[in-house]
Amino acid sequence: MKRSTFLLGAAAMALSACATAPTPPTLGPDGKPLPRVYQIRPGDTGRIQFRMLDAINALRQASGAPALELDARLNAAAATHARDMSVQNRPWHFGSDGSSPITRIQRAGYQGKLVGEAISETYETELETLGAWMEAPNTRAVILDPTAREMGFSWYQESNGKIWWNLILGTPEETGFIPVNAPS
Repeated sequence: MKRSTFLLGAAAMALSACATAPTPPTLGPDGKPLPRVYQIRPGDTGRIQFRMLDAINALRQASGAPALELDARLNAAAATHARDMSVQNRPWHFGSDGSSPITRIQRAGYQGKLVGEAISETYETELETLGAWMEAPNTRAVILDPTAREMGFSWYQESNGKIWWNLILGTPEETGFIPVNAPS
């Protein structure tokens, strides 16, 4: 009995020696852990878009702005521009063909009006990117704009992990609106 217990104990120690210890995070020059690459898988699109929608709507609710809905045409315009920013290798609001955000949403079939756009070139998650947008007064104003009703959100991730994020907010064309002081 003692011999079998000893053999089991020795085998357990030998197996535990084979296990790899978790590797500590790589530290940058500032002594802080370097970020890990956020890898987006093909099936993550809906989950990421709805997580961003929920986060933005929570921020909008706290500011008294109405909730947004995802719009497929704005999503398509955002995806096109995210890929184009990667091709141009710079985050900016104009397409490689000189197109503006207004032109891009019209090309995607969106009939409403552009409220604004937020863009980013980063290795961060969508929620970390939203946090950075909320710290900048211009993108914060777009995200919390009470006239916005619809949202498009997409990205393009390069093979090295860099992500080009694009958020577009719009408001549908008002139909049947009659001003209070309109002549009868």
